Amino acid sequence: MITTVLIGLAIVVAAILVIAAFQPSTFRVTRSITMQARPAVPFAHVNELTKWQAWSPWEKVDPALRRTYEGPPAGVGAIYAWEGNNAVGSGRMTIVSSRPGESIRFKLEFFKPMAGLCEAEFTFAPAATGTTVTWVMTGASKYISKIFCLFMNMDKMIGGQFEQGLANLKSVAEASTVK
Repeated sequence: MITTVLIGLAIVVAAILVIAAFQPSTFRVTRSITMQARPAVPFAHVNELTKWQAWSPWEKVDPALRRTYEGPPAGVGAIYAWEGNNAVGSGRMTIVSSRPGESIRFKLEFFKPMAGLCEAEFTFAPAATGTTVTWVMTGASKYISKIFCLFMNMDKMIGGQFEQGLANLKSVAEASTVK
């Protein structure tokens, strides 16, 4: 009986390892929202990293989050580093490209709970009712990540946070426009 259970368990583990090997080697999460504001307004709230506290979904997860800023206050070279509880971990993001009112690209480095390197981009496109802001994150899926993603859907996990962040950004940008 124990031999049968162990053989069955070994088959399940082997199947998981084989299936994981054939998973995509990259991931992409993207979400968009349209807001009633000119592109320059939400752009300013994303481009100046100290303004993320007003809308980023991760800022509310750990009230004791420790933040540091380096480089210029906004634009290329601006750096935001964080260290928090297990839910937010620690990492750093650096603005690598900033085209006013059009796009901002980031290098994201995650240190804890799991090391990783990703790229993120915000684009700001004029729309009939204001601006469509799109938030995209891409990265490599290492083998251990592929195994993890068999049980956790990266798009749903991060996508929900992107949706919350974009909704918060919309509120902040539209409130700024009213003033």
